Amino acid sequence: MSRIGRKQIPLPQGVSVSVDKSNNVTVKGPKGTLSQSVHPDITITVDETGINLSRPNDHRRFRSMHGLYRTLINNMVEGVTNGFKKQMELVGVGYRAEASNPNQLDLQLGFSHPVVIVLPEEVKAETVTVKGANPKIILSGIDKQLVGQVAAKIRSLREPEPYKGKGVKYVGEVIRRKAGKTGGKKK
Repeated sequence: MSRIGRKQIPLPQGVSVSVDKSNNVTVKGPKGTLSQSVHPDITITVDETGINLSRPNDHRRFRSMHGLYRTLINNMVEGVTNGFKKQMELVGVGYRAEASNPNQLDLQLGFSHPVVIVLPEEVKAETVTVKGANPKIILSGIDKQLVGQVAAKIRSLREPEPYKGKGVKYVGEVIRRKAGKTGGKKK
């Protein structure tokens, strides 16, 4: 059995889970509602203690789906109770971020023009600017996949370069640095 797939997903207080006939899982909690369609061969049972998933046999395809869907449903339960956050840091002279509207992020990333990103309604952005420190962007939402996708989109606008480390990076990310050119010709 899949070690991840056979673990039970605990249900926190205030979270309700419903599964319909076409194997669509809907999780409702204090922060919102999420839904996910699950392969029809994966069986989902919900009781008062938690959610259990099972597969029909040990075929490789079913083993991989077993762990995948268990993780996706666990992330949904975690999202509607606590939510998810991604923190990003802007490294570079003149790099700035401002969350002007609730669903809009204005970035200055060293281009000749400002970059405006329209965020999905499920994702909220907050900017933190402390004098003497790099500006930070904090993305939060209940859908882990959507928060990560928006963060990856922002990072792709100006990925950290290996020589000076300038760009948009995740907080705690380690950038592999390269040595620059050494001086003059050898004689």
